[in-house]
Amino acid sequence: MRRTLILGGTAWLGHEIARQAVARGDEVVCLARGTSGSAPDGARLVVADRAQPGAYDALDGEWDHVVELSYDLPLVTSALDALADRARHWTLVSTVSVYARTDVPGADESADVVEPVDLTDYGQAKVAAERATSARVGSRLLVVRPGLIAGPGDPSDRFGYWVARLSRGGTVLSPTAAGRYVQVIDVGDLAGFVVRAGSDGTTGVVDAVGHPHSFAELLSQARDVTGFEGEIVEADDPWLLDHDVRYWAGPRSLPLWIPVEDAGFARRSNAAYLAAGGTVRPLVDTLRRTLDDEVARGVDRERRSGLASADEAALVAELGAAAAPASHQR
Repeated sequence: MRRTLILGGTAWLGHEIARQAVARGDEVVCLARGTSGSAPDGARLVVADRAQPGAYDALDGEWDHVVELSYDLPLVTSALDALADRARHWTLVSTVSVYARTDVPGADESADVVEPVDLTDYGQAKVAAERATSARVGSRLLVVRPGLIAGPGDPSDRFGYWVARLSRGGTVLSPTAAGRYVQVIDVGDLAGFVVRAGSDGTTGVVDAVGHPHSFAELLSQARDVTGFEGEIVEADDPWLLDHDVRYWAGPRSLPLWIPVEDAGFARRSNAAYLAAGGTVRPLVDTLRRTLDDEVARGVDRERRSGLASADEAALVAELGAAAAPASHQR
């Protein structure tokens, strides 16, 4: 039986990797503090704080596959010190945020990465983690660089914002769709790739990204999935920014909205991922899975990303007033 160790395994992506590894028949151990949840059924949780001495002492024997999810360099290097010599294959889950440019559609794994000067920056921290891991693991290493991960359980609330919002009906505020793109990888597809790649011994660097879709296509498919019959009103970037609406993620944002000049971020090549056996389910399937999860969690809940209902309503009203003929504003 293959032995798989996941450094994490209780939160979103790590939990799904562990679940699929168990389903494949692996002996699965998850090393985590346990504060983000439990390991999936069939996996063993070893509770440990990786920032403390002796965190890896309970992990005995050899490992067929070690999966590292952290971007914290001290945690990454401590795991390498404790486990690298006992691992046949090592996967580091990185990010496409390592790349220096976001304006080149079709860019692939050969593109330049940022220099890791500020390790509080997520992308730079991942570059440092990649380099430290490569130096220690060498030819046994697979670096997986996912794009935006989507699907059930997403703690960032980004992708799910749109199906949750359309499911509530009414008038929806959107950025101008022209020139916008969305590129997501379903958490189930990403986890499956990590598990299979470990079993197959896949190495190198792979951008794990889905197929690019226009923002208009995303909204169209979200309409169909939710049965939305309301109106979507668009506002241009200057108007949104002037009204303190933010790009991409976080409070008071329109999630997945990025500047047009950064459209290459959501149009990366996935040729290497597909060649290595990666799968991309249809976008509509991810939307359906996400909607089911959003309904279960509550579409009216407080979110980490997106516009609150009252804020959106006020913005829509102001946008409508600004667009009305002058005679109607007197």
